[in-house]
Parts: sequence; C-alpha cells; structure tokens
Amino acid sequence: MMSSIIFISSVQKEFTRERRALKEFILGDPLLKRFFDVFLFEDLPASDRIADDVYLEGVDRCAIYIGLFGREYGIENADALSSTEREFDRATERHKTRFMYIKGDENVVRHPKMAALISKAGPQLIRRRFEDASGLTTAVYASLVDHLEATGGLRTRPFDASACPDATIRDISEENVRWFLERARNERKFALDQNTPVEQVLTHLNLLDRSIPTNAAVLLFGREPQRFLLTSEVKCMHFHGTTVQKPIPSYQVFKGTLFTLVDQAVDFVMSKIARSVGTRANGPAAPVTYELPREAVSEAIVNAIVHRDYASNASVQVMLFADRLEVWNPGQLPTTLTIGDLRKPHASIPHNPLICEPMFLARYVEKAGSGILDMISLCKDAGLRDPDFRQDGGQFVQTIWRPKPKRVRIWAESTQPSKSPTKSGTQPESRPGSQPTQSATQSTDPVIRLLSVLLEKERSASELRLSLGIKHRPTFRDNYLHPAMAAGLIEYTIPGKHNSRLQKYRLTTKGRESLQKDRKDGKN
Repeated sequence: MMSSIIFISSVQKEFTRERRALKEFILGDPLLKRFFDVFLFEDLPASDRIADDVYLEGVDRCAIYIGLFGREYGIENADALSSTEREFDRATERHKTRFMYIKGDENVVRHPKMAALISKAGPQLIRRRFEDASGLTTAVYASLVDHLEATGGLRTRPFDASACPDATIRDISEENVRWFLERARNERKFALDQNTPVEQVLTHLNLLDRSIPTNAAVLLFGREPQRFLLTSEVKCMHFHGTTVQKPIPSYQVFKGTLFTLVDQAVDFVMSKIARSVGTRANGPAAPVTYELPREAVSEAIVNAIVHRDYASNASVQVMLFADRLEVWNPGQLPTTLTIGDLRKPHASIPHNPLICEPMFLARYVEKAGSGILDMISLCKDAGLRDPDFRQDGGQFVQTIWRPKPKRVRIWAESTQPSKSPTKSGTQPESRPGSQPTQSATQSTDPVIRLLSVLLEKERSASELRLSLGIKHRPTFRDNYLHPAMAAGLIEYTIPGKHNSRLQKYRLTTKGRESLQKDRKDGKN
C-alpha cells in the first residue's frame, strides 16, 4: 500500500516542537503509519534550490495539508506574503484535503496578517483549537481517523474513536463531566467552562462518533463504564510473600471511570505500604513519608490504564508483593520504542490518544513522553533501585522495588507512645524482626481512613481529599464521605448550611467509638 503524504505547514520557530512531535506520533502510531508519510521542510537535505519552490512542491505532492496557525505571521516575500499563507493558498488552489489547527483561543493577540489569514481560512473548512503538542496530536489523530473512514481506508475505527455499542448520551454522567471541566480549568486552563453542555464537551474532545459516545467517552465519563466495557476494571492484589499464592490475603476489583480507577488503585497500594511520620517541629501538620513515592505509584498505574489495549479480554492488574509492586497491563510497546528507549527521552506515542488527552487536561498525566523518566527519578530520589520494565507475552509489566525489609517502618503519632525524635526529625526505625503496626490512616477501609484524618481536627471536603490523596471527587464522595455520613460517624460543623464555603466535617461520638474499636481490634 502506497502511503499518502501529509504536509505540515509553517516553518516558523513557533511550532518547532509541535511539528516534530506530530511527525513522530504519526509515524509511530500502528494505525496511521500504515497509511501516511509526513513531509517536514526542515528534514530535507541542503540543496541549490529556492526554498519557496521546495515547500510549494511539497504541497503539490501531498494528499493532506495540515495548517498550523498561531501568533506569528512569518517572514514575508516580495509580495508581502508569508510561507504559511502561500502554502495554504497553494493547497486550496490544488484542492487538497485541508485540516486547520489554531493555537490558543479567540483572546490571543496575533499578528494582524495572521489574524486576517485565520479569518480567510475559517469559512472554507472546519478548524480546531489546541494549546500544546499533546492537544494537537489528539486533534490530528481524530481528523485522520475520520478521513480514513470517509475515504474507505478503514472498515473499523480504532477502539477509542469507535462508537460504544448500545451507549447513548444519557449514559454519560453530567456530574463526571462537570468535575472534569472544573479540574481541567484549574489545572490546565481548559477553554470550556463548567456550564458547557455535555454534548458540546464531548464534541470538543473528539469523543462522539456520529452523535454516539465513543468507547473513550464512556470510559472517561460514563455512569457505569463496566456495563459496556467489562474488562476495563482494575484488579488489585496484596501478597505477603514474593510470589503469587492462594488464598490471596487481600483482593479487590475496582470499577468506575478511568479517573476513579486510578484513584482507587493508588489508594489500595498506599494503604498497604509502610510510612514514617515526622514531628510537628516545622508546622501544625506532621510530615508523612511513604516507603514508595506516591507519584511513582500513580504514574505506573496511570500508564497501565491509559495505554492498555482495551480490545484485550484481560484487565489491568496491580500486585503488591513483599519486595515489589508490579503493574500489568494488556498491550505491547509501540514498534518504534524499545525497553531501553524508555530510560531516555523519547517521543510520546499514546495507544489511546483520545483517552490520554482528557487525562492530561485533568493532570493525571504530565507532559508527553516524560512519565517513565519521572518514575525513575522519583524512585532514585527515594533511595530505591531503578524500576524495571518488561514485555511478558501480551502484557507490559512495570515493577517498582520496595525497600529492604529492615528499612520498612510505620509510625502513627496518634497510636504510638511518645519517643524522642532522631536527628532527621522522624521516629526511629522499628527493630529488625519486629512487625510494624498499621495505623488507622493505613486501613483498607475507606471510612476508617476518613475517620482517622478527622481525629485531630475538623476539615473541609477539599482538605479531606488532599489528606487522603484522592483527586477524583466522586470517588471521595461515594467511597468515603457519604458512607461515613449515612452511618452517623461524622457530621457537618454548620448543620443548617450544607453548601456553605465555610462548611467542614467532624467526628461524632459514634465515629470516635468506631475508630477506637477498629484500633483495638487491630491490636488483638
């Protein structure tokens, strides 16, 4: 099959990173690379030719023209036209398929001629806006998939872009969408506000297929994602030894949106590993350090959930052993990446771009291609050995190594007798061979963990989520807050004004008794 050439416009320095990232993504994506090659002017060798002739010939040879429009207009020729405008005019004259992408919103200050070019191009074709390379990649991916289907190149759309069978817009939770909009605006200055209609949000994120929610839409914002996509659940297991043995001491299967799955799986791991609690010498709150960096654990789990192969019948598995944490996800590395490439700067080639972008906007994923490197750096800073990565058949496995047993310690000030702090400000390590005591904040019961956080003082909902490390508001509400309220274990500090900005929560007498009973039972 002969590849169609994609011409990416603009040799301006403004888009150097975006152009390169876009080419690497298209040529690295298993689907797109079957159909497309990419022309970048700067990749051509030096030659004794006029530059204008070269890039205009590139437009003539291409099947698809991608126009990138930003703040700058570019260097003008004798006719006072930039290369960007000449390329666009040539693509229009030659009747090329044109995709137009504008960086920034309507309030961005642009060169007057660039603003005029955008106005000229706008009525001729559909245009999309983007903020960075990640957003551009996602938008182009969606456009190219639509183009392939429309031209007969595809009989089946990729998983994330395909309509979810039997799903309708009513299966998308408005509350989940509102939570995402609030978080995306706070974290990434996302363009849409909280009152944007659900269908408009999904359209903006390329999550509709002929008005039907795609698989990505259901996984991200669905009311019951596993009703449509059963294997999207996450299985979490805790073993006391270093091998898989039955019966499994602790085994939980989590369901919900991808945001919920990440929070619940991370919470599962953090609740079962050791931690050290320092003194209050530098403030009212005692610093807490876990044996594994929370950010590294989160990165491994997010990688598995976002980049897994959802066509597989297997689920993501999170397995905590005495010496390591293993995160298994169905799928293979892109063919352009090797295990060795993961340990050095590399291009981001997401398996599910339409899933990856909303996770990025909500800051569950950081900048493209940096996640694995961040994980390695976090483990190194924590004094841990480097994580391992391997391909095990159809599963990609990430391993984070725990400290040696003699270094593991858990101290909770509210449950341990007073002792003199060491010079480092933390309590001394437990004696070799002794069994650390699990604190209430490490309980596997979400309600008990909530109660233990409220033991010291009253806290607002946002303070509670921060203390518990829960990003996703519905997860906090459904698993922690509402069950505790329904059981009469906590109460409002301002009973008559539930939505007051000063509202906080405190333990009831029943809550204190329940927490004391749980601790007593844990010692017996």
